[in-house]
Amino acid sequence: MEIGRRSLTRTLSIAATLWLLLALVILASLAVGAVSIPSARFGVALKQILTTPMAEWSYEAIIIWRLRLPRVLLAAVVGAALATAGAVLQGLLHNGMADSYVLGVSSGASLGAAVVMLLGLKFTFLGLGAVAPAAFLGAVLALITVITIARRVAGKSTLGLLLAGIAMSSFLSAIVSLLVYFSNEKIQPMIFWLMGGFSARGWNHLLLVTPYLVLGYSLAFSLNRYLTAISISDQTAHHFGVNVEKTRLALLCSSALLTAASVAVSGVIGFVGLMIPHVGRMLVGHNYRKLLPASALLGAAFLTAADLLARVIVRPTELPVGIITALCGGPFFLYLLAKRRSEVL
Repeated sequence: MEIGRRSLTRTLSIAATLWLLLALVILASLAVGAVSIPSARFGVALKQILTTPMAEWSYEAIIIWRLRLPRVLLAAVVGAALATAGAVLQGLLHNGMADSYVLGVSSGASLGAAVVMLLGLKFTFLGLGAVAPAAFLGAVLALITVITIARRVAGKSTLGLLLAGIAMSSFLSAIVSLLVYFSNEKIQPMIFWLMGGFSARGWNHLLLVTPYLVLGYSLAFSLNRYLTAISISDQTAHHFGVNVEKTRLALLCSSALLTAASVAVSGVIGFVGLMIPHVGRMLVGHNYRKLLPASALLGAAFLTAADLLARVIVRPTELPVGIITALCGGPFFLYLLAKRRSEVL
């Protein structure tokens, strides 16, 4: 009884800390930018947004509401989505180095979105624009192809899975590069989009991805207890009455959906799904009922902070956020490879 109480207290303490961290990062991102807002004026601006008609707002309040708040919220939900997708894939594939970027899912989503953007294709799906559905289709096809190739060529080998993902990512990236080469006047915005970022993103982008993210999160979080069993082994999941194949398919769709929605509005932002779940496991362990929420909060805080750094490090211009995450993720990936090698030896 006492152990259970301590565990609950620790879980609640970690959750409160993560929520506080996210809130502080969001507030910092709203206050800092090309035009920094002093703390006194920042508080007044927030009060105006909450209590005053828009016609009476100061320019600081207008900057926060129209420019910074939608961008910050978008960075947070994309970070949460990518981290959740990475945690799901790592559990499903029993591989701590799996994520949507390394396995080529991001490249597949990128290709789908790039075809729509560069060729000017226009259609609607469930009342939404063309980019997100195309990105979703590309993500699903890339993920299915990578897993199929890896299983047929190398069985359940981790190395085979990684090599298949790297090969697929390189192949799809080459196709995207070919499209960019023939894009003429669209090349500059497309290159920046492929680097990943939230420049010029507004409320419309947030509204665009909300249905996709809600569905993706709902699938992942509703199946988290089954994911814990599957992450141990398929036999364990069967023992607890889990329909492994249907559950795996639903979770794969959840991961692809979260990745596709993210790529559609932010471009390709790598390594979030690789790094964040490992940090989450250090805090809450391997139970996915705790790990998925922790990963989502950590991912939201991390990508919001990365976006803030990208905006201020070379003011008044900004860096693509994908550069910041790659600078963090590259060394982390090498650390994981070295750790696995030392465990084998």
